[in-house]
Amino acid sequence: MAIYTKTGDKGETGLANGQRISKADARIEAYGTVDELNSWIGLLRAGIQNTDRYTDRVQTELAWIQNRLFNLGAALSLAPGDWIGEADVMQLEAWIDAMQAEVPPMRAFILPAGNETMARCHVSRTICRRAERRMVEIVESGKSKDESLFGAIRFVNRLSDYLFVLARYVGYTENVPEEVWKKE
Repeated sequence: MAIYTKTGDKGETGLANGQRISKADARIEAYGTVDELNSWIGLLRAGIQNTDRYTDRVQTELAWIQNRLFNLGAALSLAPGDWIGEADVMQLEAWIDAMQAEVPPMRAFILPAGNETMARCHVSRTICRRAERRMVEIVESGKSKDESLFGAIRFVNRLSDYLFVLARYVGYTENVPEEVWKKE
């Protein structure tokens, strides 16, 4: 099977429902950003292999997240189905709570710095926020009346929180101090 279809050569792409739309459409921008996020999470996973006590748990969590991001892409492509739900949001919250129970309380804003794994968490987090903005744009523009998109937005919002806390957790576990923001 050829990887190229030539159907997008004039700037259009197909949604799961067969509709053809511009590759510049907000919906395509949204799931393209979700795809970019998924790739960055793959890079994040590559950087945390063979570390220490948290490796297996975090690898499992990130693999689960990557699968949910594929589900989110399907939802944004108008594929019918219940792709992202409240249980997914609750799972992220449980993981966030577990990591936060181990790291010291935050007392100041922290810079997106640290070691390479922490930095990859922060890059992933900012891409996640962009995906969220693109999804909100679809809803606010009236391009979608799909109620399931609100659950997907909640998931992406919580995912950015997870990635932030993961950066802190990685730093704490690897004894990398957080760099606090200094207003000058």
